[in-house]
Order: sequence, then C-alpha cells, then structure tokens
Amino acid sequence: MPRQSIIVRSIAHNLPVPNACRIGNMIMSGSISGIDPITHDMPKTLETQCANMFANMKAIIESAGASTDDILKITVFIRDRNNRGPLDQEWLRMFPNPNSRPARHAQPLTIEGPALIQCDFCAYLAD
Repeated sequence: MPRQSIIVRSIAHNLPVPNACRIGNMIMSGSISGIDPITHDMPKTLETQCANMFANMKAIIESAGASTDDILKITVFIRDRNNRGPLDQEWLRMFPNPNSRPARHAQPLTIEGPALIQCDFCAYLAD
C-alpha cells in the first residue's frame, strides 16, 4: 500500500514534514500544536492552545478521510502536568462518551518556545 502524506495547509509544518501519514487503515500524526490556524500565532493561554490543538487534530484526521471516532491513542505533551484542567475540558468536549474514548498518555513538554501543549495521535479506520 502506498504511503500518503496528509497536509492541512492552514497548520502545515515549516519543515518538509506532513501533518500526518496514512498507509492503508493506519494514520499517524506528527506533532500538533495549539497554533491559531488563521493568524498562525501561538496563543498565550493554555485554554486557547488546548482548544486550537483539538481543532487542529480534528482538521488533520478529517483530511486523512477519517474522524475523531477513529483515533485510538493520543499522546499529550504538556508544560505543566499539574494543570490538566483545560486539557480535560477539551478532551471531554471532543470525547464525551466515557465508553468510547481513545487512550491518552501525558508527557512533559520540554521544547523551547511559547507552546504550552502539543499532541500526536494514532488512528485506525475500519473497513
């Protein structure tokens, strides 16, 4: 099966790297930040970055021909692991059904710059 690069122009990486990659029924994303897809600015608050991150994730998975229901696992990288309230709020908004949520794991975000949170995901599309 050929590999397919998934690129969402409004949040495309500056490097020659796609937002995600699809082979067959598997989709893996690269790093997804909370950047504003219209202004390309990084908001200052964790709340806004979280909202943007989830919206950007949705745009990527839909560009791959899938939906957020197809996401199996999300790894979140967060600057302050003790401040997960805004993350959980957006998580519950996107995945309200407690019987149908992807797995999630949080890691420390150690990159430089204004990002307070990032994520990546793995998805599988049923035939």
